[in-house]
Order: sequence, then structure tokens, then C-alpha cells
Amino acid sequence: MDVKYIKVDTTEDMAGDVHHRRTVGESPERGGEGKTRMETLDIEMAENERPPTQPPKEPEETFQRKAIILATCFIGLQISFLTWGVLQEKVMTTPYRTGMFPSSTFCVFGNRFLAIFVAAAFLYYPVYFKGQKLEHSAPFYWYSPCSLSNVLSSWAQYECLKYVSFPVQVVSKSCKVIPVMLVGKMVHRKTYDWVEYSEAFFITLGVSIFTLAQQTGGAHKEGDAEKVTTAVGVFLLAMYLTCDSFTSQWQSRVYSSYHVNQFQMMLGVNCFSVFFTVVTLLQTGEGIKSLRFLGRNPEALVNILTLSVCSATGQLFIYYTIKKFGPIVFTIIMTTRQMLSMVISCIVYDHPMSLPSVFGALIVFTTIGYRIRRQYNAKKKPANNQPSQR
Repeated sequence: MDVKYIKVDTTEDMAGDVHHRRTVGESPERGGEGKTRMETLDIEMAENERPPTQPPKEPEETFQRKAIILATCFIGLQISFLTWGVLQEKVMTTPYRTGMFPSSTFCVFGNRFLAIFVAAAFLYYPVYFKGQKLEHSAPFYWYSPCSLSNVLSSWAQYECLKYVSFPVQVVSKSCKVIPVMLVGKMVHRKTYDWVEYSEAFFITLGVSIFTLAQQTGGAHKEGDAEKVTTAVGVFLLAMYLTCDSFTSQWQSRVYSSYHVNQFQMMLGVNCFSVFFTVVTLLQTGEGIKSLRFLGRNPEALVNILTLSVCSATGQLFIYYTIKKFGPIVFTIIMTTRQMLSMVISCIVYDHPMSLPSVFGALIVFTTIGYRIRRQYNAKKKPANNQPSQR
């Protein structure tokens, strides 16, 4: 009886896959002819049968690092909106050589048009010059809902000021957090507990008390005090709050659904915004008027370009803040920024603050401090509950 022998050699290729070479032949010790036949079996070992390589998970950020990033976003938003507001007022209220600038819609067009190039530069520079790839993308039409809602909210905001009284204006600008939460329930089907609703209520209450107290005594325009809120004003106000809340919530949904970055969001939203504003400019004839005005007033062209640069810079902070911290935190920042500016102005220029103003500011800052502390404790709790490993 012939005795067979089997010899198995194991090798590993450059890709890290393991192969076996099996040699089969007659045993030379038993007088066989020693003839052998070689069979190469490409067998991938179990350890190589694993899913495709996943990108390394980034280490979780510490609470302190998140606080630093949030503070940077807050300061960036403050500076951007303060500068943008001053420049916008200059463009719309300064008489130029041939008169006043004819169209606020053209300012919006300029802001959005430049923002497209800024977003495209940040987005495609790593692709073309560093060889990086865009790992995620969203269908282009997904950017249209928040772009349209942004345009509608801006229009409704300006129009409703003609039909509502000053106290209603103040309260409406202070209560944005609650509508954002309600719209979030519809867009994300997200639920909020009573603590979060309570925080939103006290922030709204504090900002309203502070702003009304600071403006009492004629600090606002005389016509505002005599305005009576009408049904049209209430409708426009509701439209403004709904559309404004929908904008940030829809952007948050695109971020979570398609994992796009802030530059993709900025590019997509502004492309649709340019389309909407161009249609308006062509329909009303304001586009031609504005171009002729800029040709006759070079100083206005410089101001429009500077305004657009500030707007694009502010948008970088807006989209990053929404992506990083969500629409609720972004809305809180935007709600409290005007109040904080007034507080800083009172401290720096030694302006008096009434007792109701101080009370309103304490409500807001105490609520925000409680919210930060609550989130910090919630973040520490899971780590403390983990069993120790021995």
C-alpha cells in the first residue's frame, strides 16, 4: 500500500492575505518514486474575512474643548453680525452722489453670490490641490427647502415690522427658541423634556424683560411706540418665526442624514438663494437699477463688496455652529447676542441699567449656566456608571 504524504507551506502576500501551498506525493521512505504534484490553494484565513476598513473613529472631545469651540463660535457670530449690521445700515441709509441705494434685495444677492465662491474655495481646494475626496454628498434639491424658507423669513421679518407694535417685536425676537423646538418635533420627530422647554421659556422671559426695560423711555423710534398690532402683522410674525425655525432645523436634518460638511451646506443653500433673488430682481427691475447705480457710484460698489465679505464670513460661523452644536444652541446664541451687546455697552460706556434690566439679564445668564451644568453632568454620568475593568 502506497503511503502518501502531505506537506503544507504557509505564505503571506504583500496585501496581508494568508495562502497555503499543499504538496502531495508518495513517501520517499517507503520506496515511492517520489513524484509529487503541487496544488496552490488560495485560502483566505478567517482573520482576513473582515468587513472593509472603516475610517478611524475620532476620539470624543472633552467638555472643555467643546466649551472653547462654542466660545469661539459665539465670538465669531457676534463680531460678524455686528460688523455686517453697521455696514448694512451704511449702505441703505447713506446718500451717495446720485441718491440712495435702490434695492435691499440686491444686497442680499451680493451676499449670497460671494458666499458661493467662498464656500466653493473651502470645499474644492483640498480636492484639487491635496487629492482628498468628498466622502458624502446630498441630493442638490435637498438644499432648496431651507433656502426658500430663509428668503421667506427675511421678507416676513421686514414686512411684519410695519404692522406690529414695539413690545410684540421684542417678544417675537426673544422667543425664537420655543418655535425652533416645536419645528424640530415635526422635522426630526425629536422629543424634548420639560426641563428643556422650561429653559427656553426662562430665556425668552429674561431677554424680553431686559430689552423692553432698556428701550423704555424713547430709545426706540417714535413711530414704533404708536403702532398697533394688526391681524396681518400677527400672520407675518408667525410666518417669520416658522420659516426661521424651519431653516436651521432642516439644515440639521441634512447634516444628520447625509453627513455633509458646512461648506457643502453653504454652497447648496446659497445657490438656491441666488436663484430666488435673481428672479425677484428681474421681475421688479431692481437688478438693472442697482447695476446702473453702482456704475455711477464706485463707493457704493466698494461698500457692497465689503458687506458681502462680512456676510460670507458670518455664514461660515453659522453653518459650523449648526453642524457642531445643533439649531437649539445656535438659536440661543442669536437670541442672547443683542442683550449681551447691550450689557457690554452699559459696562464699557458706564450707561445706567434699570432694575428690571438687571433682573432680566440674571434670569437669562442663570438659565444658560444651569443648562451648561446640566449637560456637563449628563456627560459625566455615563462615564461614572461604567464598571471598572480589572
